[in-house]
Amino acid sequence: MHNQSESPSLAAIKTPISQEAVDQLFREARTYSAWLPEPVPVELLRKAYELARLGPTSANGSPARFVFLTTPGAKALLKPVLAPGNVDKTMAAPVTVISSYFAGNKPLIEEHAFRNSSLQAAYFILAARALGLDCGPMSGFDADKLNAQFFPDGKWKVNLICNLGYGNPNKLHTRNPRLNFEEASVIL
Repeated sequence: MHNQSESPSLAAIKTPISQEAVDQLFREARTYSAWLPEPVPVELLRKAYELARLGPTSANGSPARFVFLTTPGAKALLKPVLAPGNVDKTMAAPVTVISSYFAGNKPLIEEHAFRNSSLQAAYFILAARALGLDCGPMSGFDADKLNAQFFPDGKWKVNLICNLGYGNPNKLHTRNPRLNFEEASVIL
């Protein structure tokens, strides 16, 4: 709690999180494709969602929905919709989460719900990393087939898939280059 005698502008300045936390969330965080055979407790998935749901969305609409696949039977339903290069890593992951968004008002959904469910999926990835999980987000799947398999009533539509668990660091690929500030930014 801030001292009421502080000026409002100074009270609004936040203390940055530790460098260790920044490393865990960004610098050392990687997209994993190989997984250790350790189960992920459901309570950890719940904690990740509880953190992710706090992130801002338009009008606090929170359009994202999450389907956690934790059993071989559930994963078997997903297997036929995956791109060939995503099958083995997804079947080996302790958990695969399907991030989807609600359906209804088509013009509104196409722009707002998809954008905001994407934000919520990103918040979920950061929350999972903050809680010690490794993530392997992907978009290599047949969305129409996935929607038919998991959301046949049409109320939800897939946005992306993310494998969760404890990644095997011995099987990581070299990190691909990212654009630097000057390549990706303009200051006006």
